[in-house]
Amino acid sequence: MTTTDTSTTTDTATPELVVLLDEDGQAVGTADKAGVHDADTPLHLAFSCYLFDDAGNVLVTQRALHKRTFPGVWTNSCCGHPAPGERLEDAVRRRVEQELGTTVTDLRLVLPRFRYRAEQDGVVENEMCPVFVGSTSGTVSADPDEVGDARWEAWLPFRAAVLDGSRAVSAWCREQVAQLPADPLSAAAADVLDLPPAAQVVHRTP
Repeated sequence: MTTTDTSTTTDTATPELVVLLDEDGQAVGTADKAGVHDADTPLHLAFSCYLFDDAGNVLVTQRALHKRTFPGVWTNSCCGHPAPGERLEDAVRRRVEQELGTTVTDLRLVLPRFRYRAEQDGVVENEMCPVFVGSTSGTVSADPDEVGDARWEAWLPFRAAVLDGSRAVSAWCREQVAQLPADPLSAAAADVLDLPPAAQVVHRTP
C-alpha cells in the first residue's frame, strides 16, 4: 500500500514525493520531501551524480546555506530523489537541468547499490542512493535556491584530497569517491538489475 504524508503541504501546493523503502529496497510508500528529513528520517530512494567536462574535470558544488539538510557542505555535482514511477536516469537529467541549468550526456550508472546514513545538526539523511557519472559541455547556471557555489576541479587531485581527508566534503561524497574507480569516465555501466528493487520496477516491460 502506498501512503502519502502531506501534512506539510497546503491544498494549493502539490507535494514533491520521495519513495520510501524497506531494508530490501522495496517501495513501501511515499512521503512529502518537505517533511521527510528529520532526526529519524526513514529509508528512501535517491541518487547522486558526478558531472565531468571535456577536459575531465569534475563539477563540485556547495549546498545552499539555507537548505534544511547539510547546508553549506561541499559535495558532488548533483543529488536528488526520483518521483514515484520515474526512472532514475530521467530523474538525474531533470534535476541537473533544474539545479545546474545544463544537460547531461553519456549518463551511466556506476554504483547501483550505494547506501549511506549521515547526520548533521540533528537532521539525518538515510538513503539508498545509486551513483551516476555523466558529461556536460554546456554552461552551468546554478539555481541559488539549491547551490551556493560551483566549481570545476581536476578529478585526480580532488579524489586524492577527499581520500586523505584534507578536502572537506559531504559524508556521502566521501564514501562515494572511495568506491568510484580512479577513472569514472572509463567505467563500464552497471546492470540496472543491481539497483534497489524499487528502482528496477520502472525498467521492466510488461
